Amino acid sequence: MKNPPDSTERKALILLSENECYMKKIKILFTAILIVLFTAARADEGMWLPLLLEKLNEKQMKSLGMKISASDIYNINKGSLKDAIVSFGGFCTGEVISSQGLVLTNHHCGFDAIQNHSTLEHNYIRDGFWSRNNGEELPNAGLFVTFIVRIEDVSTQALAGVSSSMSESERQSQIDKNLNQLKTTVKKESYQDSFVRGFFEGNQYYLFVTETYKDVRLVGAPPSAIGNFGKDTDNWSWPRHTGDFSMFRIYCGKDGKPADYSPDNVPFTPKKSLSISLDGVKEGDFTMVFGFPGRTTEYLPSPAVDQIMRVNDPAKISIRDKALGVIDGFMRKDEQIKIQYAAKYAGIQNAFKKWQGEVLGLNRTDGVGKKKTYETEFQKRVDADPKWKAVYGSLLSDLSALYKEFEPYALHRDYFNEIVGRIEIFGVYTQLNKLATIREKNGPEAFQKALPAAKGALSDFYKEYSPVVDRKLFEVLMKKFVEDQDPKFLDAGFLAKAKSYNGDYAKFAAEIYDSSALDESARILTGLDKDADLFIQLFRVDPAVKLYTQLAGAFNSTVVKKLNELQSKINQLQRTYMQAQMDVMKERKFYPDANSTLRVAYGNVKGYKARDAVEYTYYTYLDGVMEKYKPGDYEFDVPEKLRTLYANKDYGQYGAAGKMPVCFIAANHTTGGNSGSPALDAYGNLVGLNFDRVWEGTMSDINYDPSICRNIMVDIRYVLFIIDKYAGATRLVKEMKLVHPRKK
Repeated sequence: MKNPPDSTERKALILLSENECYMKKIKILFTAILIVLFTAARADEGMWLPLLLEKLNEKQMKSLGMKISASDIYNINKGSLKDAIVSFGGFCTGEVISSQGLVLTNHHCGFDAIQNHSTLEHNYIRDGFWSRNNGEELPNAGLFVTFIVRIEDVSTQALAGVSSSMSESERQSQIDKNLNQLKTTVKKESYQDSFVRGFFEGNQYYLFVTETYKDVRLVGAPPSAIGNFGKDTDNWSWPRHTGDFSMFRIYCGKDGKPADYSPDNVPFTPKKSLSISLDGVKEGDFTMVFGFPGRTTEYLPSPAVDQIMRVNDPAKISIRDKALGVIDGFMRKDEQIKIQYAAKYAGIQNAFKKWQGEVLGLNRTDGVGKKKTYETEFQKRVDADPKWKAVYGSLLSDLSALYKEFEPYALHRDYFNEIVGRIEIFGVYTQLNKLATIREKNGPEAFQKALPAAKGALSDFYKEYSPVVDRKLFEVLMKKFVEDQDPKFLDAGFLAKAKSYNGDYAKFAAEIYDSSALDESARILTGLDKDADLFIQLFRVDPAVKLYTQLAGAFNSTVVKKLNELQSKINQLQRTYMQAQMDVMKERKFYPDANSTLRVAYGNVKGYKARDAVEYTYYTYLDGVMEKYKPGDYEFDVPEKLRTLYANKDYGQYGAAGKMPVCFIAANHTTGGNSGSPALDAYGNLVGLNFDRVWEGTMSDINYDPSICRNIMVDIRYVLFIIDKYAGATRLVKEMKLVHPRKK
């Protein structure tokens, strides 16, 4: 028998035991931290499918302050919030705010319609537009809104017969076959449609039954000095003071069903319209954004994120900086060009600034480093399980190798798209080439049949085209195209020709534009009505056509094939990696990447710390508009009537404590496509209109971080104030249901 330990030994054993216990506690704590840091979706992160809220999110949403149920948000048996939400034009979100089909969306979402109705005599961009009655509401050809009737999980049907041994093309072929069969069995009304979309990199599939209304009329819009106040300077920024809204109305046939435009159509009666809160929000309040987010890539591996941050975004930023400089210079000098290029400029600038913020945010939050830490934990778990290791063991290393090979081809793709795709004379080529191909392959009858639509598209194009602007864009951008790239990706003949000008790209531009007919609308539109064969003959030898053919040919032969090959391999591994994460990280609640389908994001109203010594509160007021006011300025002018209302503190029922709220921020996970989405309070009432994100947090498309990711919303009270007190369109307010939920 071993002698019992003496007092010293006993103390040593006690200490050892305590240390072991301590280390076990540390290990448990560390594991818990890993679970939180690496696997758990944060309370304010995610774009969730509404039909799964009850199962996945309702409990958490109520813990954050939500007072309604998941069935109040999504229900196929009775009217619910989803029945007031529309995909606006397929590129934004809108919401129905009256029983007469009144729709609210962003000013920038309705901008194309506002622009199309604007002339020098009736400049609705500058002056705003307000219909005095339904008869003055303006139709918009091609504009539509789409409601979601129901959503169904069809993964089993979509993936029937699919195996891991299939190539990507074989896999997709089988899925397409399955989906075509599925479409024949979908239960829907004759006026309804349906589509199926893949989720989680194609590991799951959902069916959406829809109703689309094609008679959507412009009802009202503030002047750009309100609807786009701050323009480029304030875009993607906080604090914000923008009344970013416009109003439309849905019309339908007298039977209440979707119908093409007709003066006999009647205002649409929705299943549900949103009530509007006059109480505003406070810090910490629950908020929910309901809409159609466009695209995110939250589950990319670290080498992909690194490549975006280090290579692709900086290249595109540099190119767009040049393009914006050219267009802005002309817009400031010419009112007609300002009207023609306003929407295009806004589109170019929007992504330009977003990419800058994306790079900034990824660097500041160590987005790549956090991805690597997550991947280390993932790999550790995979290596510890023989079954997982056999299937997933080399996933991350394989993806890393592929992205390294992918990088130079992706860079040239960005240069081609951003430069060749930006030069508008090449866009004329695209339209005409379609016609020419139809004539050559299908004969004169097919050509004549296709001609009216082509002429219509070209007429619309030329309305917003300036040969002077485009020539300068060619000069500036072509210089970057030649001088910044690896020559192996460029056509040898083109490269020799470009270098022959010895850096004088203005001379290069002059040679193309002085001898091309593509920049002259009259010659093109008239030529199409004459001898088709002669027209095609002349079209094929046009200098701009020959140049584009040269550029596109080199791109297709040196880049596209290899890019597609690598992308196919990446897609396959990314899908496997997505499934692997769901298998290995069991603690995590995964939300699918945005893909323009209906989603719910939720969080709380809160400010944020932007950087050292700079911290923002969550609200802005009309005071800030006046602080930024610069008389006659392109971005910061303020209409006289708004200044008068402010001076008199004439805010009606919309002000709060003697001030007029304008915008607020919250931690709702949003992206492009969420523009125009309703911001809803705990009771499901409309409190704001989502229109932007803060610059420091735009990397939320790739790597959401709760410390700096905030969405920006215009306070609905400011919207109502502009409609009622500024525009005098009180008739519209009378349609709405205004409520005071805080008085419940």
